[in-house]
Amino acid sequence: MKKTVCILFGGVSSEHEVSCISASSVISKIDTDRYDLILVGITKDGRWLRYEGPVEKIADGTWNDGSLKPCFLSPDRAVHGLIEVQPDGSVRQIRVDTVFPVMHGKNGEDGTLQGLLMMSGIPFVGCDALASAVCMDKAVCNMIVDNAGIRRAEWRYLTKDRLNEFESFADECENAFGYPMFVKPANAGSSVGVSRVTDRDGFKVAVDEAFRHDAKILAEREIVAQEIECAVMGNSSPVASVLGEVAPADGFYDYDSKYVNGTSGLFIPARVSDEKAEEIRALAVKVYRLLGCTGLSRVDFLLEKSTGIPYLNELNTLPGFTSISMYPKLFEASGVPYTELLTRLIEFADERTEEI
Repeated sequence: MKKTVCILFGGVSSEHEVSCISASSVISKIDTDRYDLILVGITKDGRWLRYEGPVEKIADGTWNDGSLKPCFLSPDRAVHGLIEVQPDGSVRQIRVDTVFPVMHGKNGEDGTLQGLLMMSGIPFVGCDALASAVCMDKAVCNMIVDNAGIRRAEWRYLTKDRLNEFESFADECENAFGYPMFVKPANAGSSVGVSRVTDRDGFKVAVDEAFRHDAKILAEREIVAQEIECAVMGNSSPVASVLGEVAPADGFYDYDSKYVNGTSGLFIPARVSDEKAEEIRALAVKVYRLLGCTGLSRVDFLLEKSTGIPYLNELNTLPGFTSISMYPKLFEASGVPYTELLTRLIEFADERTEEI
């Protein structure tokens, strides 16, 4: 008997469009001989809508034509699924076996949606609420990995309610690691709001830009490095993919490089020795376990060119699944085709049924 999988896409974050592109890829590649799909899109203003149209309209953002039925996830475990509102105001319950949240950014991979899914009792792809929240908040994540002795770039953080302390914050960052440095929101993905700065004036502009996306921001020392990415999947026995390398065309791997102009170079496998690759893969699994990840995450590193030392950059608990995204590409290069990868991720979700 087929299982019913609910694909959630869209959302209110700055990564709404990327989520839609990722979801269209997942829907196109998932094994429909094994799974019946229910598609639920979340608009930029937070409305949940049942979608039954062509997958192409999800990718190009025209899926919401104004006639779709409201449909939302119920936290009632007896429902174990969705409530769909009919045109006459009545409701229909739709049972769901597993949820695949193809969601990026705030309210998608930050633990909020995962908390609702855990309340509902429905197995779901990806990390639980705690691991999602920890990995999303770069300051909290940094504190944990620092305490564990895992190398990462020197950093400082500032909250918006302390913006009047900007001058002392700038002094502290300049004295600690100097320019150039990166400034980024603590809770955002896809390099949204990230700036590379080389002086005090640029630093102030970058801080203001980062605060447009979150109430907490970070400044980090620049590491001249190869950007290395490792895909990890699994629950109690996670496995790491071969490594990939990003060669940014314009200074760093920003949003446009990832999703718009595609100008950055991607190398799979990464241009590192076999010994260094094994070191980084083992470190990726170590960090994955340390932060309590399950299902999947992409673990990103900076491999310092002058020393060969790998520094943890960040974890993405729901990485991109577009046709050019690293996560599926890395596992495809590791011998796991896209469709099989999706099946395994759903199976990992179902393994954790008793934990929800």
